[in-house]
Amino acid sequence: MSSTITSRQMNPFDKILDKLCLTPAGFCGLALLFVLPFIPPFNQEYMLRWLIYCGLIAAMSVGFDLTAGYISIVNFGYAAVSGFGGYSSALLVINMGLSPWIAMIAGGMTAGFIGLIIGMISLRLRGIFAACLSWFFGLAIMGLTIKLVWLTRGQLGLRTPRLFETDSNVPFYFLIITLLFFIYLACKWIVRSKMGLAFQAIGQNMDAARTSGINPVYYRVMNFTISCAIAGVLGGFYAHFYGILTPDMMHTSKTVEILAVAYIGGRGSLWGGAVIAFPFIFLMEIVRSTLSNLPGLNLVIYALVLILVMIYYPGGFSYFYDTNIRKPKNKALRYFFNGRA
Repeated sequence: MSSTITSRQMNPFDKILDKLCLTPAGFCGLALLFVLPFIPPFNQEYMLRWLIYCGLIAAMSVGFDLTAGYISIVNFGYAAVSGFGGYSSALLVINMGLSPWIAMIAGGMTAGFIGLIIGMISLRLRGIFAACLSWFFGLAIMGLTIKLVWLTRGQLGLRTPRLFETDSNVPFYFLIITLLFFIYLACKWIVRSKMGLAFQAIGQNMDAARTSGINPVYYRVMNFTISCAIAGVLGGFYAHFYGILTPDMMHTSKTVEILAVAYIGGRGSLWGGAVIAFPFIFLMEIVRSTLSNLPGLNLVIYALVLILVMIYYPGGFSYFYDTNIRKPKNKALRYFFNGRA
C-alpha cells in the first residue's frame, strides 16, 4: 500500500502548510524571522540593517536557484540585471513621479524584459557558453550605467526616494521578509506545476527532454525571464531602501555572493539558500565590519566554504538536512521536520 497521504487525509493545518509549501519546521523558522526584530540584540538598528541585507540575498538566491538549480544555467549577470531593475525603478520615480511601490514592480518588468532578450540570445548555447554570455551582458549593462552619466550620474551615485519616510529599519525588514516568502512561494508553485516539470527535465537531460516533446529553448528562456524579473523587483527594493544607487551593486562579486549562498544552501532546493543566507551573510557582515582593513576577505571565505561544501556535501545544506536531520525516530520530530506535504 502506498504511504502517500492525500489532501483528504490531511488536517486543516497540514493543508495550509502544503499550500504554503512549508513544513512545520519551515513555518516556525518563518515565524522566528518575523519576531526577530523584537529579540535583543537584533532590535538594534545596525543589526536590523544587516538582517535586511541577509533577507535581500536570501530572496535573490531563491530567484537565482530557479535558473541554476532547475535548468542548470548559472546567470553570472544576475546582479547586473537586478541593478538594471533598481535603476529603472529609481528613474521612474525621479523623472516621472511614480510611487516607489509601483516603480518597484515596473523595475521587475524591465528586468524581466532585459532577461528575455539576454535569454533569447544566450540560451541557445549550453553550459559554460551560456553562463559566459550572460556574464558579458551583465558587464555591458554595468558599463553603460557607468558611462551614461547624464542619466545615471555614473560613479557619483543616484539618490532615490525611500519606500518608507522613517529612520527606523523595522518596516523595511518586514517588507523584505514578506518579499522573500512570496518569491519562494511563487517559485515553489512554478516548480510544482507542469512548467516546473519541464524545467527539471531540461536540467537533467536536455536531449531526453526534447525527444519527450519539450521545447528546451522556450522553457529555458521562460525560466530565465522569471528569474530576472525577481531580481529586478529586489533591485527596486535595494534602491528604495538604501536611498542611493551606484554601479558597484552590479559588480560580478555581488553575483558571486548570491551564487555562494545558493550553492551552499543546496542547488535545486529553493529554500536552502534562503535558510543559509541569514547566519552566513550575518557572519560575513560582522567580518566585514571588524576587519575593514582587509577588503575582499569575505570573497575568500566564500571560496573556502564552497570548496569544503563541494568536497563533503556537494548537495549543500539541503542535502545534509535531508540525509541527517529529516529522519529522526521520534514521530513528533519526524512530522516537525517533514510535515505531511
